[in-house]
Amino acid sequence: MNSSYFIAKRIYFNKDGQKQVSPPAVRIAIASMALGLSIMILSVAIIVGFKKEVRNKVIGFGSHIQITHFDSNSSYETQPIAVSDSLLNELKILPGIAHIQAFATKPVIIKTDSDFQAVILKGVDEHFDWTFLQQNLIEGEVPLISADLLNNRILISKNIADKLQFKTGDSFLCYYLQEPPRVRKYTISGIYQTNFVDYDKVFIVGDIKQIRRLSEWDNDVASGLEILVNDYEQVEQTAETVSYHLSTQTDRFGNHYYVRSIQQINPMIFAWLDILDTNVVVILLLMLLVAGFSMISGLLIIILERANMIGILKAMGENNTGIRKIFLYLSAFLIGKGLLWGNVIAIAICFIQKYTGIFKLNPEAYYVSEVPIDLNFGTLLLINLGTLIVTLLMLVGPSYLVAKLSPAKTIRFE
Repeated sequence: MNSSYFIAKRIYFNKDGQKQVSPPAVRIAIASMALGLSIMILSVAIIVGFKKEVRNKVIGFGSHIQITHFDSNSSYETQPIAVSDSLLNELKILPGIAHIQAFATKPVIIKTDSDFQAVILKGVDEHFDWTFLQQNLIEGEVPLISADLLNNRILISKNIADKLQFKTGDSFLCYYLQEPPRVRKYTISGIYQTNFVDYDKVFIVGDIKQIRRLSEWDNDVASGLEILVNDYEQVEQTAETVSYHLSTQTDRFGNHYYVRSIQQINPMIFAWLDILDTNVVVILLLMLLVAGFSMISGLLIIILERANMIGILKAMGENNTGIRKIFLYLSAFLIGKGLLWGNVIAIAICFIQKYTGIFKLNPEAYYVSEVPIDLNFGTLLLINLGTLIVTLLMLVGPSYLVAKLSPAKTIRFE
């Protein structure tokens, strides 16, 4: 039998005759551990959820990888490339690629009787993946794009609709900024809201054939290709594979292809998201220190209260290592109790927020309307194990106090 473990268990579960100093100190230590762990879990869940929400919105508008003209710039008045069937077939068999779709962009001005708004028309074809926009659709439906028929129905954002006082089913005139200027009439098929204001105030989505006709492009010409991958973690690697595959190829106009990942297209946004990881690390370290020092205080008080027991055990031949193990086992029990309550508190708050959205945010500042939550079992397990191990390691040093206690003095200690 492990005598140290047996004694620690008897001390922990036997409350009879316990002195009045340690219970408050132990409760404070357990409460600090529970509070620290719950803050760590919530911090990780919120930051991971926030990063995923923002990342998914950026990808929803721009895909994982884009292939454009090599001389392409930041303007939405793009240089076109020819997209042949052979190019599409070559890309589809590359590892990691899930979906490919053509797109075209063109600056336009929406004109009403009393107002106007400059926006970007994003033209898409019949292969476009509408999943993201359908998830954020608040009125109407997405336009049905076919390979043959020209569609004049448009999807606009709530941001633009509110500014111009539009609703589903309304029609408006679009003025194309080109020589000579052209005008087209569109009907609103649906209104979306992603709360990503940088994109919501800019993009309307419609039929790519409209842009092709106005730009006098052939049916195989587009501003570029958007590629969705199977695994986000492999985006950069897949982009490099695509870039290497197309490095020596040109389209039928002799244009070279320019391959960029979503991180390269939006470096500022993803750099900002990476900074959030630093904030999480700082929070975790601070909470670990608070919990660790609280447990150290509780352990020292327990050791001093049990000085008489330590003296008796030493007099009976128990060595310092065995006695230290008693208090480390006892500390592990207390830490476990703190971890249990910390998990209960954090998981309860996560579930409440995930399914009720009770905690709201300003979408213009945070790009989301409520605090996002993303928590999985693996992350939860790692936080708990890390907290348990780090806290116990912090307690090893203070446990050496038992070596300083003399049996002759501690047996008489009251």
